[in-house]
Amino acid sequence: MAERKFTGKHFLAIFVASFGVIIAVNLTLAYNAVKTFPGLEVKNSYVASQEFNERLKEHQALGWTIHAEVSGGLLILHIIDKTGAPIEVAELQAVVGRATHVEDDFSPDFIFDGQAYATPAVLGKGNWNIRLVAKDSTGAEFAQRVPLYVKG
Repeated sequence: MAERKFTGKHFLAIFVASFGVIIAVNLTLAYNAVKTFPGLEVKNSYVASQEFNERLKEHQALGWTIHAEVSGGLLILHIIDKTGAPIEVAELQAVVGRATHVEDDFSPDFIFDGQAYATPAVLGKGNWNIRLVAKDSTGAEFAQRVPLYVKG
């Protein structure tokens, strides 16, 4: 049996194959990163940073705390004041969705039952975000992203 020699052609084939795998993996990861990016949070980050302190003061003056849960096929949103009493807001807009993509996003119609806001929702297992904007009777705006983990 003849002895096989390791030649420059063999080295070139190994070298090209190794870098080919690295490049293919990088292109796949880059494609998936761009494909699942939900988009911009704000149109102009400079303007948003300039308005941040004003919005923070408005939030703190309202003193609201928001907590979300899923129970019995309902998505329940608790909005309470500094004393722990439930609040009925003048206006409530929300978008519920995954943190990584917008395919599952929906805008629920919450109904206030005297204690909390509720809406029928079937949420799959995992992390969800509720991006909400609530206004009081004076028009003061409270905007917050409320994270929600659904156990499966």
